[in-house]
Amino acid sequence: MQTMVPVGADKVWAEDSDGSGPVLVLLHEGVGDSRMWDPIWPALAGRFRAIRYDVRGYGRSPAPTEQYVLRDDLRAVLAHFGVAEAHLAGCSMGGATAVDFALDEPDRVTSLVLLSTGISGYPWPENPQTHARYTALEQAADEDGLVELCLEMWGAAGPDPFVADLARSAVRAWAYDEFEQEGEPAFDRLSDLRPRTVLLVGDKDNPALIACVEQAAARIPGCELIRMPGVDHYPTVRNPRLVLETIVRHCAGQS
Repeated sequence: MQTMVPVGADKVWAEDSDGSGPVLVLLHEGVGDSRMWDPIWPALAGRFRAIRYDVRGYGRSPAPTEQYVLRDDLRAVLAHFGVAEAHLAGCSMGGATAVDFALDEPDRVTSLVLLSTGISGYPWPENPQTHARYTALEQAADEDGLVELCLEMWGAAGPDPFVADLARSAVRAWAYDEFEQEGEPAFDRLSDLRPRTVLLVGDKDNPALIACVEQAAARIPGCELIRMPGVDHYPTVRNPRLVLETIVRHCAGQS
């Protein structure tokens, strides 16, 4: 079932597989949209009640008209579908959202699968050259240039039409970044995470992101870290089998 879910004054596109299994909520990355789950969606929908949605301004969701916090929109989506507790699988931006929510409401998160995840509050290294290039492309409204930059930073595993389309979708959503607000930083609170957690990261991902994941894994109690050879920031496209197997293994028997 596909529907539009109210989130504050706005709406987000969402899909619910309506399965009878445990609830699994899929949260997409900031360099794509919820279609990143397409390669494994049918298999997950056959094992779980799978729910995914596009963040405001991404994919099939309308542009935001007000300030919002990603964690709060996740809460609104869960309320809309009547979900009290769920497994959360998040990639990059979606992983950060999952962590923020799990710290805020630990009793509502059964387990966490974090792919190439960012962590709010992590001290990202400055990259003035890339920032200047991004600003110039944004001011010139050069969508093709922004897509190229996105793929240079996050698509190191090589050309792929689907990856390029996901990147273009994200670039269009970045125009509304000023509406997204940060919640309480999570990085220094990772030792408080209670759900069983597994982290996955590819060796072709952005080096700063790899460092973030490695440090996060060391701080999260009992965290499993899986390295993905040949994988960049699009793990469900580059190695869908490993991602699927990890989600199924990690979430089985944890409901």
